[in-house]
Amino acid sequence: MKLKYIFIFGWLISSCSSMHSTVIHEETLKEVELNAESIVAGQTLYVPVYSQIYHFKSKEYAVNLSATLSIRNTDLSNSIIITSVLYYDANGRLIRRYIEKPVELKSLASTSFFVTEEDRSGGTGANFIVEWAAETTVSEPVIEAVMIGTSSAQGISFISSGKVLKQRNSAD
Repeated sequence: MKLKYIFIFGWLISSCSSMHSTVIHEETLKEVELNAESIVAGQTLYVPVYSQIYHFKSKEYAVNLSATLSIRNTDLSNSIIITSVLYYDANGRLIRRYIEKPVELKSLASTSFFVTEEDRSGGTGANFIVEWAAETTVSEPVIEAVMIGTSSAQGISFISSGKVLKQRNSAD
């Protein structure tokens, strides 16, 4: 029995120490000049985000959520250019611009934009509008939001996928 407790204690200690050794990669996006005439592909996407969600049986209790907008370039060999990342509240008011100039996202790279749990400015109907373009034919990126929150001993997490509002291709 004593051996069992030593094993459990050792496992807990090793689990805790391995969490601290996790390396988080912080990418740097490179600003680029984009010639509108050279664009052959691109999209404008709507991505639903929930900075709050109602809990229990009433709207009186809302759980605050953090949200991560993830943009993943799925093309095997070509970059895409992220031209705009805008965050809107539930009333359609612009809250924040996440980039000021177009940025390059290399092939198979990803980037993210974060809304903290304390930031309730978006409300229950917040959204991102994301625009991207490419100077060659590319695979469409995966663009989605991941929401996470905790309350007492409960946790909630879910994703929402981007919906294409506008498609650009070389014929446009």
